[in-house]
Amino acid sequence: MKTKATNTTEYIAMYPQWEQQLTIMREILEDTILVPEIKWGAPCYTLKGKNLIGMVAFKHHCALWFHKGSLLSDPFGVLVNAQPGKTKMLRQMKFQQGEVLDRALIAKYVQECIDLELASQ
Repeated sequence: MKTKATNTTEYIAMYPQWEQQLTIMREILEDTILVPEIKWGAPCYTLKGKNLIGMVAFKHHCALWFHKGSLLSDPFGVLVNAQPGKTKMLRQMKFQQGEVLDRALIAKYVQECIDLELASQ
């Protein structure tokens, strides 16, 4: 049984099969004004106390969760609803084992998410 992580580094260490992808996600997210926290046992990046982006790992994929993802423009069609009919706002950007992450693309979505949150305050 896995122990709960208390920070992003510990979380990444719990999922060695996703280390490369999770590390890239963390680098992108921590190069912003977002604050890393651990919520629900996984990294969650916040802005002024609001949950914006989660970083999660599962058996068959890892993902970035955009908590207000339905508001993002998604010009590249990379965001998916994990539970259509149930999930209203959350959208995820999923990655498979061995997939090379497009840093610039991810950074664009992260920045749009931040910009939308700042505009709503």
